[in-house]
Formats: sequence, C-alpha cells, structure tokens
Amino acid sequence: MSTPSPKKPKLVRDSFTIPKAEYAAIDTLKTRAIGLGTSVKKSELLRAGLMLLQALNDAGFKNALAAVPALKTGRPLKEEKPVKNKAATVPAKAPAKVAAPAGKTATRAAAPSRPAAPKAAAPKAAQPVARKSPRAVTVRKTAAQPAVKATSA
Repeated sequence: MSTPSPKKPKLVRDSFTIPKAEYAAIDTLKTRAIGLGTSVKKSELLRAGLMLLQALNDAGFKNALAAVPALKTGRPLKEEKPVKNKAATVPAKAPAKVAAPAGKTATRAAAPSRPAAPKAAAPKAAQPVARKSPRAVTVRKTAAQPAVKATSA
C-alpha cells in the first residue's frame, strides 16, 4: 500500500508596486541572511514578513500599517529615456552663404526649407497579383556520374 502524499499548496502569482527604497531593502535583507549563513528568496522574505504581521496583536498591527505610506495604485509611468536620434537633439545648422565667383552666376536654386508633401497616388485598377509560394525550394544532390571514355573504332 502506498501512503497518500500531502497536497502541495496552490501558488498564486501576483504583481505589485513598491517604492525603490523598500525594494532595495529586500536586497539588504537577502545579504543579511547570507551573512547569517542562509540564503533566502524575495518571496520567502515577503512571506516571513506576513507571518510576523499575523503574529502581532491588533495595536501592533495597526501601528505597522500606519507606518506604511499609501501609494497610488497601478503601474508607475515610464520614465522618459534620452532621445537617441541625433537629428532631434542637435540643432540643424543654417547653410553658410557662399559668394558666387566673379563672372559666374548661380545655376542651382536654393533648396526648399522643407520637403514638399507627397502627391496622392492615383488608385490602381484591381488586378490579381501573382505571388510566389513561401515554401522553401529543396535542392537534391545527385551522385557524380563516372566519366565515360570515348573509344574509337
């Protein structure tokens, strides 16, 4: 006969928002645990904290809750990263004016300050378009044939 194995507790995955300073405290506590000769995971630290809160009497629990500042719920806004597009960060230089050589006239007109808007394309007639099959083409290698010598008769 086999003995019934104890059921494993169901696990729940969740996410939450925490201030950076308190998140850094998790690493500090993990380092402290390693100094005491044991390793611990973040989830184990949080679960240990919950056990300590559960063990408090009502007055101690109320004081612990009062010490925690309320946070705005939801995901924090993404911090703006510096723009990597050099054209957007470096101001455009004005073209230097160059005097035309004596006796010659400028043949090229000055470029417009901004490009012209693209023209709207005329609608094309609806025609079926033949497309190639996306299948890969397999190439079969054949064995080299022995050379046939020509004999004169």
